[in-house]
Parts: sequence; C-alpha cells; structure tokens
Amino acid sequence: MVSSSAAVARPAKTRRLPWTVVPFLAILAGLVLMAIFAPLVSPVDPNAQNLLARLKAPGFSSRGIVYYLGTDELGRDVLSRIIYGARVSLLVAFASVALSGIFGSTLGMVAAFYRGWVETVLMRLVDIVLSVPAILLAIITVAVLGPSLTNVVIVLALTRWPRYARVAYGQTLSVANMPYVRLSRFMGAGWFRLLSRHILPNIAGGLIVVATLEFGLMVLFEAGLSFLGLGVQPPTSSWGAMLSTGRNYVGTAWWIATFPGVALFLLVLAINLIGDHMRDRLDPRSR
Repeated sequence: MVSSSAAVARPAKTRRLPWTVVPFLAILAGLVLMAIFAPLVSPVDPNAQNLLARLKAPGFSSRGIVYYLGTDELGRDVLSRIIYGARVSLLVAFASVALSGIFGSTLGMVAAFYRGWVETVLMRLVDIVLSVPAILLAIITVAVLGPSLTNVVIVLALTRWPRYARVAYGQTLSVANMPYVRLSRFMGAGWFRLLSRHILPNIAGGLIVVATLEFGLMVLFEAGLSFLGLGVQPPTSSWGAMLSTGRNYVGTAWWIATFPGVALFLLVLAINLIGDHMRDRLDPRSR
C-alpha cells in the first residue's frame, strides 16, 4: 500500500496556443514588421509620381520598376503606399489605445476607490460621453481642431476612454473589498500604492482584453476619418485615403481600392481573433 505522502501531484496542463490563431499571429507580425521596416521593404518611394504610368494594372513595369499591385491616378506604386499606410494605421491605433487605456483606467479605479461624489461625477461623465456616437464625436472634434496625425490620435483617445473606465470601475469595486486591500489600507498604505500595487495587477487582464479589441476598432476609425478627408493628409499614405481615392476608379482601376481594403480586413480580423483568444485565456471562468 502506497502512503498518501508518497503520491506525487500531476503537473497542471499548460494551455497550448490553438493552431487556428497561429496564422493570424503571423499576419499581424508580418504587418507590424512591414510597417517598422517600411523603407527597406518598400520597392519605391510611395510619393513618387509617374504620370506616364498612371492607372496601370498589377504587374506593369516601367523604367525598370515593377508595380506588383499596379499604380494609382498619379502613377504612384500601390504596394509602396500600402506598406507605408500600415505605419499610419498601427501608429494611430497603438497611440490612441495607450492614451485612452491609461486615462480611462485611472478614472475608473479612482471612482471605485473613493466612491461618494467622486464616483458620481466621474461615472456621469462616462455616461455623457457614451451617449454620443463615437464616430460622430470624432468627426466633430477633428473638424474643429483640424485634420492631422496628432489630432486624430487625441480625438480617438478622448472618445474611447469610457469603455476602459467602465471595466476598471466594475472590477475595482470587487477587488477593493478584498482582505489584503483592507489590511494594506489599515497599515497606512496610500491611495497610489493601493491602486498601483494591489488593485491594478488584479484587473489588468480585463483591461488588456479591452485594449486588444479596441485596437482593431481604432484602425477602422482612423481609416474612416481618412476616408472622409479628416485623417492623415496627403501626400502621407493612408489606407482610408486610398479607399476614398479608389472609389472613383472602381470600374476602371479596381486595384486602387481593393488591395488597401484587403490589407485593412486582414489586420482587423487578425487583431479581433487574437483578442478573442486572449479573452479566453485571461478569463478564469473559461478555464
């Protein structure tokens, strides 16, 4: 008979990465690397014009240059503009998610930690911002401030922070009543230490999931603003601006709008599926 002390506990199974997520991780990694190393990957200057080669189909070659995805109405290489457009989309999405995440999470934790009039004021402010359609608020703000890369980042950050505040508020309410938080407060820990050392690490999982899902939405918002002419201004390449230009040539030069649309579709799809996978891994109820 083997004693219970001799029994060895089985190691817990590690959750492997599903094979269905791997292709989308590869797509996201490829687009990120393409954006980072755009000067090395791009065949030609994305703003170089060649009016003799305007509206040429994919595979056309001129002056020793092969336009693999064709040219636009000014003879610019569509492939090069897609590569540099990935820089704009990813930069705007990353910066806006970082700013809105930090701002919204901080306000949500402060509202749940202090309660009282602070909670009332901050959460009513969240309700007011959420009551206005985000894209409408973004269009109005960009129209007032003026279209530019910096203004687009600021506008998207200011319109999307309430979602982080809601998540941080709800999770902080449950964590703030934990025994170790009460003990730390009883021992004299300040509010900054309590929020940064005891509460934030325990709610970070939910905030990361929100950030991954918001990332794809920020890419679409940036493309939508650029499509309306309120985003990044010419001659800077942007997928939304390319779609706006390509709609005028759908019948004669379908590649101008099709290839940026495919790139936008793949980027958002990859981010959303990776975000769903992270939600499943970080949610204890799904284990």
